[in-house]
Amino acid sequence: MAKKTRQQTRKRKEKKGVAIYHDMKVYENFERCALRIFECLKQAENRSPGAPRFLYIDIQGHRNEAGGFDHDAYELIADFALGSPGDYLTEIHTPLYHIRNPGRQRNDIPDVLQINHPDDGSKYGYDAGSLGIQPREKNPADRKTPPTVRAIADYLGLEDAACLVCWRKPVERAHVVPSALGGSMDVRNFALLCPEHHAEAPDVADAESFWAWIDYAELRDSPDKWVDAADEVKDFLQKHNVQIGKKHREPLSFFSAVKHELKSLYGWEDSDLATADWMELMDEFHRVLDTATGRHFSIEKKASTYAWAYDIAMRRIRGDGGPVVRDAL
Repeated sequence: MAKKTRQQTRKRKEKKGVAIYHDMKVYENFERCALRIFECLKQAENRSPGAPRFLYIDIQGHRNEAGGFDHDAYELIADFALGSPGDYLTEIHTPLYHIRNPGRQRNDIPDVLQINHPDDGSKYGYDAGSLGIQPREKNPADRKTPPTVRAIADYLGLEDAACLVCWRKPVERAHVVPSALGGSMDVRNFALLCPEHHAEAPDVADAESFWAWIDYAELRDSPDKWVDAADEVKDFLQKHNVQIGKKHREPLSFFSAVKHELKSLYGWEDSDLATADWMELMDEFHRVLDTATGRHFSIEKKASTYAWAYDIAMRRIRGDGGPVVRDAL
């Protein structure tokens, strides 16, 4: 009995360290998840130098046509977690496997994460040159009617059908790529949004940019999630300096709102706005707007749609074929 107790104590000591948990939400792609996990690694080493680190990854949605994990989720699990970042961890727990570092955990974490995509023919980012449709699902189901709200919630990993951004109810079914632009009726081409955020979401031909906007809006409006929480939950959050309810913001003019999204979501700098050839940019912008964007419920202008079109237009002028979105940390 004493021997067993010593073994149990030793195992408990071995488990002491820092747990890093990341739930890959349906709106996160591989790049955003990898960067966020990497930032957590650096923070863990700064706060607890040399302590064992245990990474736990869960996945929401991100299913392919066969019901398995899609490319982004599988890449995060197989290529990223088991790649070089695995050297800086003691254990990795994922939905597919649990693995322990066979060597010693390294603590010389680099300052910058370099992401190199595998040369397997996969597409990363929107092809601005072609202005074509870029859905997330590669082989959509041959549906003629929209899936039910419950089916979408199940795919998104939600117990209750609530807005992905603010958790409010009721919700509406939002196309990721609008049907007018070639979006399918596959459950993977839908999100659940409250009417307010549905009216704000971009209507563009690029699925990943839609999900990036959801990610951006969820971070921007996260304080609103707690407005309808129980009083004891609010008390707990306030004791831990969590803001409840968005602070009042003066309404922006339409173009100011577009500029804000260009900076916050697409990484534009003031220098980009100052040095742009606006005559050339506006010509290309309208070409993108007419070819690769749509209207939702006859809403003529959306800041999110216009920001995407400006970013694509700038990339077309510069001949930049890189990813559309930057990380919205």
